[in-house]
Amino acid sequence: MRTGTENKKGESFGVMRWKYAVAIAVCVFALEAGCARVGFAQERGGHAESAADTAELQKRVEKLEMEVAELKQMLRASVGKAKSTEPDASNGAVLRTANYHSDDAVSVEVGETRSELRAAGKLPALPSNDVNAGNAEMVKTAQTAGNAAVGNSLSAGDRKVLDFLRETTINVGIDTYYAYNFNDPVGRVNLLRAYDVLSNNISLNQASLILELAPNVSERRRFGGRLDLQYGQATDTLQGNPLNEPRPDIYRNVFQAYGTYVAPLGKGLTVDVGKWGSSIGIEGNYTKDQVNYSRSYYFNYLPFYHMGVRATYPVNDRFSINYWLVNGTNQAEATNGYKDELFGFTAKPVKSVTWVVNYYLGQEHPDRIEVTPTSPIPVQPGLSFQAITPAPNGKLHIFDSYATWVATPKWSFSMEGDYVIERLWKNQAPGESAAPSHVAGGAGYARYQLSKKFAVGGRGEYLSDRGGLFSGKTQALKEVTATLDYNVANGFLMRYEWRRDFSNQPTFLTDVQGVLSKEQSTATVGVIWWWGRKEGAW
Repeated sequence: MRTGTENKKGESFGVMRWKYAVAIAVCVFALEAGCARVGFAQERGGHAESAADTAELQKRVEKLEMEVAELKQMLRASVGKAKSTEPDASNGAVLRTANYHSDDAVSVEVGETRSELRAAGKLPALPSNDVNAGNAEMVKTAQTAGNAAVGNSLSAGDRKVLDFLRETTINVGIDTYYAYNFNDPVGRVNLLRAYDVLSNNISLNQASLILELAPNVSERRRFGGRLDLQYGQATDTLQGNPLNEPRPDIYRNVFQAYGTYVAPLGKGLTVDVGKWGSSIGIEGNYTKDQVNYSRSYYFNYLPFYHMGVRATYPVNDRFSINYWLVNGTNQAEATNGYKDELFGFTAKPVKSVTWVVNYYLGQEHPDRIEVTPTSPIPVQPGLSFQAITPAPNGKLHIFDSYATWVATPKWSFSMEGDYVIERLWKNQAPGESAAPSHVAGGAGYARYQLSKKFAVGGRGEYLSDRGGLFSGKTQALKEVTATLDYNVANGFLMRYEWRRDFSNQPTFLTDVQGVLSKEQSTATVGVIWWWGRKEGAW
């Protein structure tokens, strides 16, 4: 085993070798450039440069050759002095001289001079009338020599770390918008919107940082992980509230954080543990991956995230099954002792069609309430509770299905259908209602790529809210949205949108306090930036 002092010596030696190698590489490049110019001048005679200039260049070349020779001699001397210790099976740690003494090894590491390379047949002769090609070849030779020296100076541990970081993606997104509500609502608030919540306000919807290391079974790495940090208005929508989970602010800026392991079972069982964005409903969090800027009613109503364990198994290339065991809907910390479950599948009957089906079974009613601490034993803030007796035990059922058809390289269509039913109590009893509340309906999408920079998209949806599960009152909601995308550059998108919401009940704010309207219309400009090495949808 190497001591700390010896490790430092090894590191110093590696740095020293690298410095010498780079210096020699630069000299080689300069030497080649000088020689090429001399040859060119001699070939063209007086038409190119004077005899005096040629003589001066010859002197400079000879000087460079001497400097290269001196540097090589210094490198050989320093390498010969470098030593390291290794454990020996017979008599413990023994001193071993580094095996970099031969002239050939040194010259391969740092690159030979022009004459040595050509004499050894490692470089073809340069045509005297092609200086540009010669210079390009010399640049390549110098770069190769430098890279070889740096690569040789890396330890196995350093190389392993660099390989690990190379497969980790770091991605950044900035999502901003300006929306105007033609109702001119009191407080400039757009009701029933998930993200574009403010009118006549330049807003930061979200700023996101995503770090991901995906598993790579082919490289024998079965683990991975992902972390999504988020800031801005969207965090107030995405993260729960004290009525839904005990301490939402702890997790507010952590949209996703989960580890992944691909178990060696059959075709590979992928298991995630942690917090992840819900795949119930077709729309997702990141605007750049959606058809429209604003989100649908169903995105706003269905779960945003879950905390727990999920597993996916690919039966074949066209069919996979999913199972989740989670704390609840939008609950990083459970509000009761019941664990929710999801059963689902993803099918690809043909290459251009993807179909997802989910069934979710849960119980979302709390069985405790937060109270002022009374115990002398200290606990974390927000962890003093009083039990609710008896606690409601009604179940939540979500039936969710959506499909996407990529009809042509320019046309794509999507459909979503949802049915949600929830009861406060499982069974009817005096003072305990088991009457169900329902949300039912669906949404349709279409998108057409006009050109590389422009695309148009549209959405229409209907949501029947019986019992006020989504909006707080029984009503039928409808909306239509039209969107124009202008892809300014790769990673820079401007999205223009017009949207109109309707209801059969007065629901939307107006410019008169306390007076509601059955409709609202908004115009929005979204400006989105993103960069990083992650490919495809986030």
